[in-house]
Amino acid sequence: MTVTRTGPAAKTAAPGSPRRAKNFKSRVLVPYAMLAPGIILFLVFMAAPIVYTLFLSFQKKKVSGLGLGKNSQSQVFAGLDNYLSALTDPEFTASVLRVLLYGVILIPLMLGFALLFALLLDSRRTRAGNFSRTAIFLPYAVPAVISSLLWGFLYLPGVSPFHFVARQLGVELPSLLDPNLVTFAIGNIALWGGVGFNMIVMYTSLKAVPTEIYEAAKLDGCSEVQTALRIKIPIIAPALVMTALFSMIATLQVFAEPTTLRPLANSLSTSWSPLMLVYRDAFTRNDVFSAAATSIVIAAATFIISFLFLRVVQKRAFGQENRP
Repeated sequence: MTVTRTGPAAKTAAPGSPRRAKNFKSRVLVPYAMLAPGIILFLVFMAAPIVYTLFLSFQKKKVSGLGLGKNSQSQVFAGLDNYLSALTDPEFTASVLRVLLYGVILIPLMLGFALLFALLLDSRRTRAGNFSRTAIFLPYAVPAVISSLLWGFLYLPGVSPFHFVARQLGVELPSLLDPNLVTFAIGNIALWGGVGFNMIVMYTSLKAVPTEIYEAAKLDGCSEVQTALRIKIPIIAPALVMTALFSMIATLQVFAEPTTLRPLANSLSTSWSPLMLVYRDAFTRNDVFSAAATSIVIAAATFIISFLFLRVVQKRAFGQENRP
């Protein structure tokens, strides 16, 4: 008596069968073919420049004789000399300190205003919510160079309408382009443009919170302020961490605002920020090797600061997500 099995074993395709080849094509080849453009762009425009910059950071220019002959200049291995020069450069140290002061002023204000606007827009008493969201977010859509030019002319005492009105009232306003106030001037530009982005991130996180939680809090007698402090802010802690991390990275990489304001103010040097120092060394002094080493130092510092920040706040911000 012959028994015919019709179970899963009978439907299993033999190795090398057309069905197996079709599964390999649909599961492996097709996904990687769709990812290929992104992978190629990443390798060409991200990975390759990083590797080349790392290579240049260990090189230096060797000049033989007067440096006028065809083969009088050559590129040789420099070891860690470029990194030692970058870390011991007084201009680099001063630029780092300026950026740290800039970040201490900017980040708390920017995240504080963004959180305040997000909570206000999430309130049920808010009117014209769509217009308010657009108005707060709109400055983020303005390129940094344009916003810096706009605010730069508003800072200039000779053309600023604020200074004109103050003079008509008999009051003399201080110039924000003075050496002691220029950090606040640059921070104001970043604050004006960055609050909207962070507000959208926080507001989106608030909208993802189930309304039943707010209704339960209201039944327990919580006011809107108590609900915001005890429920909303702790729930969107991951969004707060993400916006803080993005703000820290953007602060360390500040470049467009001081570079655009520099022709308008004598208080800004070509090495006001670390990236401005890199730009000067690479394109003004034609020292790409020193600029490459400095940029690697900035990238490493950004990574270390971001990593330590996430380690510090990980348990507090993401601990509730990891609980069973």
